[in-house]
Amino acid sequence: MEARWHGITASALAIGATLCLWPALLNAQYLSAQDVLSSEPVEPDFVLAYGKAPEQYGHLRLPDGSGPFPVLVIIHGGCWLSFANLEYMSRFAADLSEAGVATWNIEYRRVDSPGGGWPNTFLDVANGIDYLRFLQSEYHLDLSQVVVAGHSAGGHLALWAAGRPNVPEESPLYLEAPLAIKGAVSLNGPGQLAPLRDTDNEVCGGDVIDTLMGGSPEEVPDNYAAGSPIRMLPVAVPLRLLTGADDPAVPPLFADAFAAAAAAAGHDVTAVTLEGASHFEAIVPGTDVWREVRSTILSLFEELEQ
Repeated sequence: MEARWHGITASALAIGATLCLWPALLNAQYLSAQDVLSSEPVEPDFVLAYGKAPEQYGHLRLPDGSGPFPVLVIIHGGCWLSFANLEYMSRFAADLSEAGVATWNIEYRRVDSPGGGWPNTFLDVANGIDYLRFLQSEYHLDLSQVVVAGHSAGGHLALWAAGRPNVPEESPLYLEAPLAIKGAVSLNGPGQLAPLRDTDNEVCGGDVIDTLMGGSPEEVPDNYAAGSPIRMLPVAVPLRLLTGADDPAVPPLFADAFAAAAAAAGHDVTAVTLEGASHFEAIVPGTDVWREVRSTILSLFEELEQ
């Protein structure tokens, strides 16, 4: 029997994830999902579990030296679905570790994983970040300098992680004393979820937003208030959103709308449109836009040192 998760069929994931779901990316001008997901990963320094579920682990990479090292938490994307995993961000992580930043590239249960969806996809990200407290001493991490960066669906989760102090105590997403995040970078990620319900069937092959959030905005408004970054403003850390000008999955208008709302709340936020890029160029070292992405991330750490 074919597995089905809230309207998302297993065959759609297996066949469509790397090709059919991203038709506009198959133009040779741009990197495709297949290019990125099939690339050879770079081995991490350490593979460490932050929980008991198979997906509750992360890849830690350390720069040269004795530390203490600033930390970049990395959250991969892939429509909150399990056709993609943390390995496609391995070159991204390795490059930034070589630049002097420890990287903690985390895996998490996605909406088609056992136990995934609302609220555990969010809680895995939260617990994965907070687990840095247990790694701090052994791996010489400086937890006063933690920045989070995510791509695509991971961009949403990165912005959400920055807003965790605003999660109300009555929400299932609430965890006491979250690790302080000092900045967040969203790469081709959405800062709001409700509008994506109009396109998630086309882009992701199913009703992933409703599964992620436990229902529609009308059915579970409190879930959207606690899980959609635009509903969690203001956030007291700098936010940087970078989107490919020709991204068909998460067009720049999503970042622009979020940045406008954040700026109206007096926030330190910038939204940058990357010309000559689509959905994947921002996460691949060596692309034309990589220098700007890398500089944006490292500049947040430089600001923390001032």
